[in-house]
Amino acid sequence: MRKLNLLFILALIVGLTTACKENGTGPNGNGGGDNGGEDEPYTGLYEDFYGPTYADDYTPLASWSSRSQWNLANVHDPTVVKDGEYFYMYQTDASYGNAHQGHGHYPSRRSRDLVNWEYREAVFDEAPAWVKDSLNNIRANMDPALPPIDNPRYGFWAPHVTKVGNTYRLYYSVVVTNPILGNDDTEYWTERAFIGLAESNDLSSNNWEDKGMVIHSVADGRETYTRNGGNDWSGYFKFNAIDPSYVVTPEGEHWLIYGSWHSGLAAVEVNPETGKPDELNDLEDFGVRIAGRGNVNSNRWQGLEAPEIIYNEDTGYYYLFLAYDELAVAYNTRVARSRNVTGPYYGIDGGNVTAGAEAYPILTHPYKFYGHHGWVGISHGSVFEDPASGKWYYSSQGRLPRDINGINASNAVMMGQVREIYWTEDGWPVVAPERYADVPDTTITEEDMVGTWEEIILRYQYQTMQTSYYITLNEDNTVEGQITGTWAFDEESQTLTINDVELIVDSAWDWEASPRRTTITYAGINSSGRSVWGKKVDN
Repeated sequence: MRKLNLLFILALIVGLTTACKENGTGPNGNGGGDNGGEDEPYTGLYEDFYGPTYADDYTPLASWSSRSQWNLANVHDPTVVKDGEYFYMYQTDASYGNAHQGHGHYPSRRSRDLVNWEYREAVFDEAPAWVKDSLNNIRANMDPALPPIDNPRYGFWAPHVTKVGNTYRLYYSVVVTNPILGNDDTEYWTERAFIGLAESNDLSSNNWEDKGMVIHSVADGRETYTRNGGNDWSGYFKFNAIDPSYVVTPEGEHWLIYGSWHSGLAAVEVNPETGKPDELNDLEDFGVRIAGRGNVNSNRWQGLEAPEIIYNEDTGYYYLFLAYDELAVAYNTRVARSRNVTGPYYGIDGGNVTAGAEAYPILTHPYKFYGHHGWVGISHGSVFEDPASGKWYYSSQGRLPRDINGINASNAVMMGQVREIYWTEDGWPVVAPERYADVPDTTITEEDMVGTWEEIILRYQYQTMQTSYYITLNEDNTVEGQITGTWAFDEESQTLTINDVELIVDSAWDWEASPRRTTITYAGINSSGRSVWGKKVDN
């Protein structure tokens, strides 16, 4: 299979090279000028803007002693909020080579511009004591009662930061990885997860007051805690208490959103004063399902997680962002929307995501532009607004692909990524094709559109990177290359239309170019509900 893939790639490169020569451009994106056949280098939108230069392969700086140089290196499951002049980011305990171990839990960093990030200390020095107490109280009250676990093993995953009034709340996940029982050769599910809460009035201080448990994974009695071998992909818990997020409705209701795999994603109303449910006595107290995947009534191992809901007052919709599939390679981001915080949530194709339909649009997906290894594992997004500008952003980790020559365990290289979110005319979000670099906004003209572009359609293919192809926008408003047809540009709305697909245009930083430079990008959604990404590579 690898040999066939290699032959396909070689054939594709040859084909693209031939096509680009016919269009007057080389495969490196240089333009064919009128200077006697010599190529003129593409200088981009601005010649005097100097953006980020730090390498995507940060392994030489991955150690703990180099953390002051990390910037966005070693980021996983980020959550972002703004306090004063700074954006603050918190994350899962994860790093290349486990450099973070022994240095606290839920690492943090901050930035003034979303580009240059300062690493700071972790939120907690040690595991909160309440986790062990809560775990063993639950075990003692099970039927039959289970013995206490004296030394639980923990995972510290996926926090979420939000501002409520003048207080910042940090919801965090603690997973107990011990088996429910482990005294014989029987296979058991691992123990439950917990969501806790800490609060701070000043993020610059990094002082947090722990408020204890909010909610925990709940069993609904449909399964025992034994597994039928390693291929038993059912699930003991109904809702898995990880991946929290938080939303406040215009009516003043406060909702905790959470869940991962198992039986879907949940929303539970919480007390605005405490940030917690008032009761956790009955199954209904743990919330209602807002999204599933497949047959939600029988499938207890659904490949979705990391729910985050925002309310957009301009459109009047709640938007549910969620991650699909495994996180190492296949991870991709979807979105659905509803007029009600608990749903039902519908995709752009009308599918009922609450009832198990696949969510569309696809906002991120493993992809590769020319000249770079590309990115995989791009999901578990944090969606946040800059109150000063009113712009929306998407932040997540991206992983390098597997088996890159010269990089040991390349798929464990996790680079934090921040991308701008644009809103289509009919109220759907799309994510920028290039990472944010604070390139100055400018009015792009129709003349700027003329030239060669790389385009990617984010079609869904499990553990498969979507690769770019070339198209040319000609001066006579025709399109050549992989796509043919016509194009038009509306300077007032900064919208490019290629055939019948409307695309939002913006100035950007070409991270794949060597050397990097400014460029123009576009992003939109095609009639199939897949994101379309493009960047200009030729004058």
